[in-house]
Amino acid sequence: MAEQLQLESGSIRVSNDVVAKIAGLAALETPGIAAMSGGLSDGWAKRLSGKNVQKGVTVEVGQLEAAIDLRIMVLYETPIHEVCRMLQQNVREAVETMTGLKVVEVNVKVEGVVFNKEDEL
Repeated sequence: MAEQLQLESGSIRVSNDVVAKIAGLAALETPGIAAMSGGLSDGWAKRLSGKNVQKGVTVEVGQLEAAIDLRIMVLYETPIHEVCRMLQQNVREAVETMTGLKVVEVNVKVEGVVFNKEDEL
């Protein structure tokens, strides 16, 4: 669903898909993030990147604010708490800069650890 902001010169609508794509790209650019997680299927986390950056991202967009949930896989031997804080900051800045929306929360769920970025599940 797209919400709209009424301005004197018209309205601006930013769809959930646009916010999700921005958040997903910002997440994948964060050091220590191996991939977005599409959820659990048959006991394995599906790792996704590139064209499908919206997988692992859930957003709620209001008229002026957005809330973002991310499901991620982190690289082994990276401090998870530091990577997640950096991820929250990167996503918040990217969405706020590109859309003008205020990001009220960025929730992160770490669903797995990847030993080598080239490893496939």
